[in-house]
Amino acid sequence: MAYITNCVIPLIIAGTGIFALSRGVDVFSCLTKGARSGLDITLRILPALIGLMTAIYMLRSSGALDALSSVLGPLCRALGIPPEAVPLMLMRPISGSGALAVGSDIIARFGPDSLQGLTAAVMLGSTETTFYTIAVYFSAVGIKKTRWTIPAALCADITGLVTAALTVKYMT
Repeated sequence: MAYITNCVIPLIIAGTGIFALSRGVDVFSCLTKGARSGLDITLRILPALIGLMTAIYMLRSSGALDALSSVLGPLCRALGIPPEAVPLMLMRPISGSGALAVGSDIIARFGPDSLQGLTAAVMLGSTETTFYTIAVYFSAVGIKKTRWTIPAALCADITGLVTAALTVKYMT
C-alpha cells in the first residue's frame, strides 16, 4: 500500500504531461512560463513578507507580547479561557510559525492532555494567520487597500479563538 501512495504524485504529473502532449500543448514552454510567473509573484509579495516578519520580530523582542498577555490574562480567566493561551491568541493572526512555537511551548509545559494544551491545539487548528494571508494574497494580485478585510478577518479570528477555548473547556 505504501508503494502506491509513493507513486501517486509522479503518476499525476506524468499523466498531466501525457494528456497535454496528446492535445498538442508545448509542455516545456508552459512549464517555463509558469515558473516565470511564480517568480514574478514572489518578487511582488517579498516586500510585504519582509515587513511582516520584521514586525513579528519587533513584537516578540520588545516585550509587547508579554505586556499584552499580562493585561488580557484576567479578562480571559473571567471568560473561562486559560490565561496561558493569551500569547497564542495574540500571535496566531500575525504568524503561523510564531503561533506554532507558542503552542508547542504551552503543550510542552502543561502536557497535551491538559486544558491548556488542548486549548492551544484547537486554537491552532481553527484559526488563520490573518495578516500573513492578507499580505501574501493581496500583494500577489496587486491590491493595496484592504478596506474591510482586516476588521472582518480579525472578528473571525476572535470568534474562532474564543469558541475554540470555550468548546475545549466544556468538552473536557
